[in-house]
Amino acid sequence: MSISFKDRVAIVTGAGGGLGRSYALELARRGAKVVVNDLGGARDGTGHSDAALKVVEEIEAAGGEAMSNGASVTEYEQMAEMAAKAKEKWGGVHILINNAGVLRDKSFAKMEPADFEFVVKVHLFGSAYATKACWEIMREQAYGRVLMTTSSSGLFGNFGQANYGAAKLGIAGLAKTLYLEGAKYNIRVNSLAPLAATRMTEDIIPEAASATFAPENVVPAALFLVSEDAPNNVIVGAGAGGYHSAWVTMNTPAILPEGERTVEGFAAHWDRISRREGDFVPQSGMEQTQRVLAEIQKAAAGG
Repeated sequence: MSISFKDRVAIVTGAGGGLGRSYALELARRGAKVVVNDLGGARDGTGHSDAALKVVEEIEAAGGEAMSNGASVTEYEQMAEMAAKAKEKWGGVHILINNAGVLRDKSFAKMEPADFEFVVKVHLFGSAYATKACWEIMREQAYGRVLMTTSSSGLFGNFGQANYGAAKLGIAGLAKTLYLEGAKYNIRVNSLAPLAATRMTEDIIPEAASATFAPENVVPAALFLVSEDAPNNVIVGAGAGGYHSAWVTMNTPAILPEGERTVEGFAAHWDRISRREGDFVPQSGMEQTQRVLAEIQKAAAGG
């Protein structure tokens, strides 16, 4: 099976280097027309460069089609203009990979509110703004593939990354609502937690391990998740040749008798409330409510 992106138009944010560059190059190699978006700043979000132009040159030198875009994901109007230009030039926008990001790591005690706000704005607001800019185009053409970039820091936590982790789990939550709203328009929305040696991880992954954690090892997961046959509403981790899925689960609700619905009663039943047996993956928030109601009815019937 060969996966092609011929006649597809893709936007990749933060594509001037690292993971974004690798996504853009492979999308183009497989036939996509690619908007290479990158503000080109340092990893803390400051400064500018012509990084996007260099990636476009790489794509064109290999026979592909691309255009550079230096807009900031933190400015919705700039994202809307980027999507409009892609549609004007190539007729639509079929794929969006929300990859742009910054880091301002510090322990929460030492973190300035401005550093928290900025990281959340780039990652969470930036993903929302870029997606919103493409959303109506995708609805009108009844086709869209959106990839959100979450992180193990958001899914599981990481010391010194309160701002980054909050943003990244927020992005996973955004994806879980958009998959529901986009389904009838053939828009599929997935989340990827990548692990790669890039400028963002230069003080986390040792240089000696950089080949093992090359961005190219994340590309297979990313491109599958924006392909025509992509799944919907999944969270995938990828890096160093290892790939896994992650889930937000709940267990079977424990229905406490009326006389035990107290703080002490909750404490007494904590082992039952917190056990993993019978856990499952709800497909929407409503399903959580439905499961609780079903267990209440079952308890009332003596089940």
